[in-house]
Amino acid sequence: MRTTLAAPATHEILVRHSRFLAHAAPVESADEAVAFMAAVSVLDATHNCWAWRIGAGYRSSDDGEPAGTAGRPILAAIDGQGLDGVAVVVTRWYGGIKLGAGGLVRAYGGAAAECLRTAPRRDVIDMVELRVACGFADCGEVHAALAAFAVEKLAETFDADGAHFHLRLPADAVEGFRTRLRDATRDRVRIGDNG
Repeated sequence: MRTTLAAPATHEILVRHSRFLAHAAPVESADEAVAFMAAVSVLDATHNCWAWRIGAGYRSSDDGEPAGTAGRPILAAIDGQGLDGVAVVVTRWYGGIKLGAGGLVRAYGGAAAECLRTAPRRDVIDMVELRVACGFADCGEVHAALAAFAVEKLAETFDADGAHFHLRLPADAVEGFRTRLRDATRDRVRIGDNG
């Protein structure tokens, strides 16, 4: 099971007169991550460094800081917290004292890590969609299985052959749901992936 943020979060630190403000939020797509980053970036700040991770996909940017001193530490903070579907922007206002590469890595990574550490979290349940077709005689069994597995019914239509269902349920419940329908209807129900 994957874990993401339950809500946007912020955290601010001061490091040798430079101000670092981290913003983090749950995101479901690269476009959503880009929109979040654009919304929280401060145009008159010295740097707006960022990173996001969505499944196997990730991106990061040092936004003018020395290579590898901002975006990668922010991404490492996301990965270190075991989060997925998260974007983080750390905005820096330069305070007049150079921090050096190590100082920048600690400041950017630390601001992001503390922001994520204190943020509320939620588990992400992977959902799948199925199509189910059955004759009229088996509709009662299908409805009973829907209730037993807390399946979300997206659509239900009827034709001369019976009922057709478009369903959504947790991925880890699919096998049990299929078995229940097969056993209850003597394998008369047709089940297919949504496609």
